[in-house]
Amino acid sequence: MAAPKKGRRPTGAQGRPGRALAIILIAMVALTAGMFLSKQTTPRLGIDLAGGTSITLKAKSEPGKENAVNETNMNTAVGIIERRVNGLGVSEAEVQTQGRDHIIVNIPKGMNEKQAREQVGTTAQLYFRPVLAFADGAPAVPEGTQSPSPSPSASGAPKAEDGAKASPSATPSSSATSQGRALSEALKAPNAPTPSPAASESKKADDNQAPTPSAPPTGDEAAAAALQAKFAALNCADEAQRAAVGKGVKPEEPTLACGKRGEAWGKWVLGPAAVEGKDVKSAKGVIDPQAGGWIVTMDFNDRGSDAFAKVTGELAAKQSPQNQFAIVLDGDVVSDPSVSSAIMGGNAQISGGFTQQSAQDLGNMLSYGALPLSFQEDSVTTVTAALGGEQLRAGLIAGAIGLLLVVIYLLVYYRGLAFIAIISLLVSAILTYTIMALLGKGIGFALNLPAVCGAIVAIGITADSFIVYFERIRDEIREGRTLRPAVERAWPRARRTILVSDFVSFLAAAVLFIVTVGKVQGFAFTLGLTTLLDVVVVFLFTKPVMTLLARTKFFSSGHPWSGLDPKRLGAKPPLRRSRTTGSAPAPVEAKEA
Repeated sequence: MAAPKKGRRPTGAQGRPGRALAIILIAMVALTAGMFLSKQTTPRLGIDLAGGTSITLKAKSEPGKENAVNETNMNTAVGIIERRVNGLGVSEAEVQTQGRDHIIVNIPKGMNEKQAREQVGTTAQLYFRPVLAFADGAPAVPEGTQSPSPSPSASGAPKAEDGAKASPSATPSSSATSQGRALSEALKAPNAPTPSPAASESKKADDNQAPTPSAPPTGDEAAAAALQAKFAALNCADEAQRAAVGKGVKPEEPTLACGKRGEAWGKWVLGPAAVEGKDVKSAKGVIDPQAGGWIVTMDFNDRGSDAFAKVTGELAAKQSPQNQFAIVLDGDVVSDPSVSSAIMGGNAQISGGFTQQSAQDLGNMLSYGALPLSFQEDSVTTVTAALGGEQLRAGLIAGAIGLLLVVIYLLVYYRGLAFIAIISLLVSAILTYTIMALLGKGIGFALNLPAVCGAIVAIGITADSFIVYFERIRDEIREGRTLRPAVERAWPRARRTILVSDFVSFLAAAVLFIVTVGKVQGFAFTLGLTTLLDVVVVFLFTKPVMTLLARTKFFSSGHPWSGLDPKRLGAKPPLRRSRTTGSAPAPVEAKEA
């Protein structure tokens, strides 16, 4: 009985190459079908290819906080602005720091660009302030259009059995006299309950019966009078006045503010900030499951929960408009809900008069409005789609030229083997294209110019894997082996080299993706993706196809155009015989001796 041969390599891969080809064929069909079913048949393009707007924001310190512009606060601001813009559905937006005090925001064309610009420019702190007085401002539209909408109301998050909701109530404008008196009293004692109308009438009667000489105004009264005069003269329909109102006011000071009620402007006198925007953990616009309308839900952290419960408890004891709190972002009132009772537990909801868009916008601003710094627009640059199209064409032309040079080299040097390499490159291109299209739909991946460059570089990496394998096969043929055993013996050594090479390339792409920002990440992502696909293609397509073609007469016979001709490769038959006889040269040396 013959002893089993040792060191024999497994032949499973040689015997079943169809299994690997079936796997990669199924993957290609599934990816292509998914691309068409998702209706995203082309990769999404970044701002440098599709066009869009690039906004440069400059950070500035608030008075008394000159050291606030630092790396920590800048990174926090980047994250908040990115979430705020992406909350509008602009998933391809790029937000990154530049230098010490600048942030670059790139918004692709057609992705809610106008609305995103408005929210990117709205970068001041978010505050909840009690309302001291309200008056209609100058109308923002001609007379005869929609009247101001009612003020929404705030309530605690209801339990499952609660059916009642706080309904919206209109906030009436006060007369100048009563408004000034209420404002003066509120400024002197912001937390004191507002006198009831009956008490006021009784006080008027007492004043008529026993008039007393007026005392000279105190500092608080003088400040209240000055603020009242500014409030009376304020015209919120004037853009210059609107931009200047409330600027430089500290959170602990009362202030004036403007905002829109429906299609008309309103103006407010607001007390010191009671809750900061950074104390809002989350907020979102949702449909009320009981009433069916749109509401905004808010969740506060521990500090915000205590402060909100305190201020709502104080406001609930007052009369309109001083039972309201204003949500102020960048000096503008975005909402002023009324309060009917103290809101405990850190959960609240705002209801009344919301559309889907307005509820989602308010939730977005509440969630992402609290920035540690204030910003101003330094520059706004618009990239046209025509310029992006030229860049894309230039990138595609460069890729086509690179691919053509690789194909020419393969045809000249490898002849018939070039057919395998070209088909493998085509398979890699199909996989790359479909995956990029699906990633654009799934995670918002946008193909920018550096990403195109990464794909072009990947052509060389993929071609290098084929060359490594082909050269190993040719080395085996030079040693005198026939093609079929040469294909199998060359594979383990070529596989090891390919894996090491691709691992180094993928590691470089991963490090580049982690340590860089913006467009360079697109290059790193594409490079890493195509490197992984190179391993898949070589293992599941190139090697099985090579095994099948080695069985054909054209390749196995060493046809001159196959690229595997033993004579052209320098294989010498005497060298092969000397390897079989082993010790043939020794007797010749003995005779000569």
